[in-house]
Amino acid sequence: MAFLGSTIDSNQHSTKVPKSGQETKLDVACVFCWPQGSLRIPHRRPEELQEPSLYTIKAIFILDNDGNRLLAKYYDDTFPSVKEQMIFEKNVFNKTSRTDSEIAFFGGMTIVYKSSIDLYLYVVGSSHENELMLMSVLTCLSESLNHMLRKNMEKRWLLENMDGAFLVLDEIVDGGVILESDPQQVIQKVNFRADDSGLTEHSVAQVLHSAKEQIKWSLLK
Repeated sequence: MAFLGSTIDSNQHSTKVPKSGQETKLDVACVFCWPQGSLRIPHRRPEELQEPSLYTIKAIFILDNDGNRLLAKYYDDTFPSVKEQMIFEKNVFNKTSRTDSEIAFFGGMTIVYKSSIDLYLYVVGSSHENELMLMSVLTCLSESLNHMLRKNMEKRWLLENMDGAFLVLDEIVDGGVILESDPQQVIQKVNFRADDSGLTEHSVAQVLHSAKEQIKWSLLK
C-alpha cells in the first residue's frame, strides 16, 4: 500500500516519494496495490459526510389492516400536526401493505416494517439511516409486544393492552434516541415499572388517556 503523497505501480514495481521538505497535498487519492495494477480511491469531501447523531428514529406507528392508526409516536417536527401524520401513515400503508419487502424508501425517509395478522408495525428513520439499526428497533418492538400480548399479536388484544404497549415503546425509544434493542430487557423494565405501586396508578392513567386520544383520532378519520 502506498502512503499519502506516493504512488506504487505493481506493473513497473517503482516507487516515487516526495523529497524532504517538499509540500504534500491532502486532496490526492489513496493508492492501493493489487496484482492487476493500482486501485485509486478518492477522498470524500467533508460536506459529503453525514454527522453522526443519537436521534435515529423519526417515528414509530402501528396500523390495522385497513391502514387506520392504532398507536403512533413522532420524535421530530417533520409532520407537526396529527392530520399530516395520518396522511403520511396512510400513504406509507398504501405503498407497503401489498409488498413482501421489509424496507421502503418514501418521502426522503427510510422505513422498515412488518405485519402480524391484522397489524402493521413501522419504524421510520432519515434517508441516510442504517437499515439494520432501524430493523433492530422494529424486531425489539415486535418481540416485546408479542411477549406482552402472550403471542396474540392482533388488533383486539393490542387495544385491550394499549397502556402496556406505550410502556414498551417508551423503553425502546425516547425522543428519537434508541434506549434498548433487547426485548428481554424491555419486558423486565416494563414489569418493574408495573410492579412499582407508587407510580403505576399515575403512569397507567396517563397512558390510557393517550391511548384513548389515539383511538379517537383513528375513529374520526
